[in-house]
Amino acid sequence: MHTNAFDRYIVQESLVHRLDPRLKVVVALIFILATVLLPDGAWAGFACSWLLILVITWLARLPYALVFKRSLVIVPFMLAAVTVLLNVPGTAVFTTPLGPFTLTITDAGLVRFVSILIRGWLAVQMAILLTAVTPFPDLMHALTHLHVPAILVSIISFMYRYLFVLVDEAQRLMRARQARSARLPGQGQHGGSLLWRASVTGHMVGQLFGRSLERSDRVYNAMLARGYHGRILTMTPHAMTRLDWLVGGTAVSLIGLIQLVARYP
Repeated sequence: MHTNAFDRYIVQESLVHRLDPRLKVVVALIFILATVLLPDGAWAGFACSWLLILVITWLARLPYALVFKRSLVIVPFMLAAVTVLLNVPGTAVFTTPLGPFTLTITDAGLVRFVSILIRGWLAVQMAILLTAVTPFPDLMHALTHLHVPAILVSIISFMYRYLFVLVDEAQRLMRARQARSARLPGQGQHGGSLLWRASVTGHMVGQLFGRSLERSDRVYNAMLARGYHGRILTMTPHAMTRLDWLVGGTAVSLIGLIQLVARYP
């Protein structure tokens, strides 16, 4: 269950949900850093990291299919690493002519490319789990306690809080344009030429920017009138318990063990 269209938090009663948000942020960051540091071709380490994600997903009582589906968002970005297939020295496994050039894929390049894909995929899954088991205000509160600059926390908080407002404004502009745009026969669903539609879109972006500035000024003044002093407060008490320390120590130990397995199989 989500509080709004952009909220990734999933309401559930589980051990992982009850943990202190500071602990979850620190463990997630350590896992992501450790995953990035895994050597190329550390298949045992990759498998153990994935197994740890499966265990956390099970403890959080979340469907892994949901986590997997959300993690696919990383695929288009990771394809930017395709050039390592061609520029890493090694034994050629595939060669094809391309005009005056010859493209050669090496075994070392293939191993590095697959390793980069797996690292990114595992890191994104851990980030997805973090946002799925921790409410956004608690995440911001944890970042504040971890001494992330207050201005950065405030920017992230407001961006998240009012992103859906901007989407609502954009949808209102789209409905207004459709209500005022008559279509001639043969113009198709959108009507008008490509240049005309680009011009209309430019005007809409400008109107959205102007409305956003006006609304942000009204919202800020209203927040000041209600006692806002630069911090997003949460009603959840944050206190590290014995269970938090036990779970945190176990998680960090497992991550360290994965590093040993990857380097000394």
